[in-house]
Amino acid sequence: MKVMCAMSGGVDSSVAALLLLEAGHEVVGVTMKLWGGDSDTGCCSVSDVDDARRVAQQLGIDHLVFNFGDDFDTHVVDPYVAAHAAGVTPNPCIECNRTVKFARLAERADLLGFDAVATGHHANIGRESDGTLTLLRGDDPAKDQSYVVHMLDQAQLARTMFPVGGMHKSEVRERAAQIDLRTADKPDSQDVCFITSTGGRTSFLGDRIPFHRADVVDLDGARLGEVESVEMVTIGQRKGIGLPGGGPKRYVVDVDTTTRIVTVGADSDLLRNDLVVHSMAWVDHVVSGDVRVQASAHGATQRAVIEAVDERPGAVTVTWAEPQRRIAPGQSVVFYDLTDRRVLGGGIAD
Repeated sequence: MKVMCAMSGGVDSSVAALLLLEAGHEVVGVTMKLWGGDSDTGCCSVSDVDDARRVAQQLGIDHLVFNFGDDFDTHVVDPYVAAHAAGVTPNPCIECNRTVKFARLAERADLLGFDAVATGHHANIGRESDGTLTLLRGDDPAKDQSYVVHMLDQAQLARTMFPVGGMHKSEVRERAAQIDLRTADKPDSQDVCFITSTGGRTSFLGDRIPFHRADVVDLDGARLGEVESVEMVTIGQRKGIGLPGGGPKRYVVDVDTTTRIVTVGADSDLLRNDLVVHSMAWVDHVVSGDVRVQASAHGATQRAVIEAVDERPGAVTVTWAEPQRRIAPGQSVVFYDLTDRRVLGGGIAD
């Protein structure tokens, strides 16, 4: 099989390419150039491209670089900025997977005659007796990335491969070290690639949108202080909300960028019985009933019941088995079956 292996310059994608070769596939490594600005984090730096190129050279495979910068700006960076301006907390890495890594890259693979696209994600693909493909958690619970690839449907799964999904991270590094790959000990990327460690979100957004002061009020509307930029505040935030120390712990329970008001309360004031999730993407078919729900990349799942919202196509209501902290609007919410292993689908919190 002719496989295009996305190589980010990290150890997981390096070993993914190695395993594909060992399985007898014809492999070409591809690195996507996504962000054209400053980058000292994530997977878009010049050194990452160089690492991927050198690993491909060591493995004896061709290495290509695709410039998807325009797509990345349009589908990831611009929506990220717009979301913050609207008081929403986006998840840019998931949008990058949705619109670039598993969309544009697949289109390019088709154009060049590849049979499949492989990545270094820690997730697994299974097959039911009737031929239905399933998306499953990676075997390493600490590194599972099924949450960030939850949007893959049947057609996408049919041409996707996750070679390291059945391995623990220690095994991945061991395999890389056995043949002395330069990425064997390379630390994992943890941050958004276009947000530098030196400037952070404040610098990045401050160059692109105006910041506005906002009043901080309690649940009764009494003014307690102010924040420098309402666009930088998110649900559940405790620090950096313009309140003096020494008092009771207060958390952001609501953000209104239109009226420029940030409402704070106790931790218990964040608890909610239900949640609406929109823009649903299902792995196979629409699901209702008992599920487990994950609302962050490495968060624990919680029991809930989901059902369609009749007046909103593509939306579901999540009713928690026990009240849960409010999920910030814009965050991805992913549903698993009751075994907590099989991904059913996911969407975006209202």
